[in-house]
Amino acid sequence: MTTQALCLCAPSGRGPIGQTRTREMSGQTFSTSFRRTKKSQRPKISGENEDAGFFISFPGSEWPRPRAPIYTHPSMKAIVVPRRGGPDVLELRDVPEPVLREEKNEVLIDVEAIGVNFADTVQTQGMYPSGPRPPYIPGLEFAGRIHNTDKRVMGFVHSGACAERLAARQESLLPAPKDWSAAEAASFPVNYFTAYFAYRMAALTEGDARGKRVLIHAVAGGVGTAAVEIGKLLGLEMFGTSSSDDKLRKVKELGLTHGINYRTQDYEKTIAEMTSGRGVHAVLEMLGGEHTAKGTRCLADMGHIIIYGLATGQAPQFDFMAMFQKNLSAHALWLTPLAAHPELMRAAWQRLSGWIAEGKLRPVVGTQLPLERAADAHRMLLERRNYGKVVLTV
Repeated sequence: MTTQALCLCAPSGRGPIGQTRTREMSGQTFSTSFRRTKKSQRPKISGENEDAGFFISFPGSEWPRPRAPIYTHPSMKAIVVPRRGGPDVLELRDVPEPVLREEKNEVLIDVEAIGVNFADTVQTQGMYPSGPRPPYIPGLEFAGRIHNTDKRVMGFVHSGACAERLAARQESLLPAPKDWSAAEAASFPVNYFTAYFAYRMAALTEGDARGKRVLIHAVAGGVGTAAVEIGKLLGLEMFGTSSSDDKLRKVKELGLTHGINYRTQDYEKTIAEMTSGRGVHAVLEMLGGEHTAKGTRCLADMGHIIIYGLATGQAPQFDFMAMFQKNLSAHALWLTPLAAHPELMRAAWQRLSGWIAEGKLRPVVGTQLPLERAADAHRMLLERRNYGKVVLTV
């Protein structure tokens, strides 16, 4: 039996000072000790990587897991994930405000809107190996104002956006377009950067890509509608899948060339027929399972499949023979690690912000719900009932 120990600092007069609590889980015993610090003292927590934050190593874990932000008073409203599960586990609670870490160049954001992503539902269920551990505040992207200023900003974080206030690094913030609502601004960072980098990995953002063909899964969702807007600017011929003819009609108004209802059509056969067997140059794939293999079979010679999600919860399956025969490439795309490369983010933002200034990009907000209805927002995504972006408002 292995024992893991964790020591927490608590402000004077708060918390179970002097106590040690133990918990047994999967044959391991975990103990937590509490000691007193003065209110004026900033918590000093050491771990495996102090620069990156506090980490806890669990038996058999390969990577350290990022801690949730350190909090202090006063309190705020926030959605909390107290344990792993589906939408029903989400709770609205009073929690302490985040403490800014000066060494991280953080500022306090008064959050006005939160973009809800399918990745949020995956995190809540514990399907991300490096995701936050409960209890934590979910939420990946946001829009709001820097505290005590009129500066409107938008951005994305590892977690913590589903709250009235949020601590964020100044260098990670983007200016919110003046004529966009908070809901529109909160719908931009994750979806549009993901779509742009998908096209970049498929070699469609440089040179003349006009006339190139691309298949976009979940084309009526947040990333899907962003990909259609960007694809239209690049001059692409776009095929998109959705479960609803009504959704496909709406996305065609954005610029989608061909809509495929996957409930009534086999998209692999449809692509072959509509392209006379030539296939598409790129597939934006976020389903996983057998759909990854089907996607590779939709590709033309030297084509690219960009895998940016696993909505089915299944690991991607590959048809390697089809890949060999056509010299295909598979790329994995996860936005969070890309954010660690500022030169890539700056180049992408320069292109995207130019299109925004010209009025050629504008997020599609399909549903707005108050913060306390976060569980309903998650259900909409899981049940594929959303069109465009689902946004929580504060």
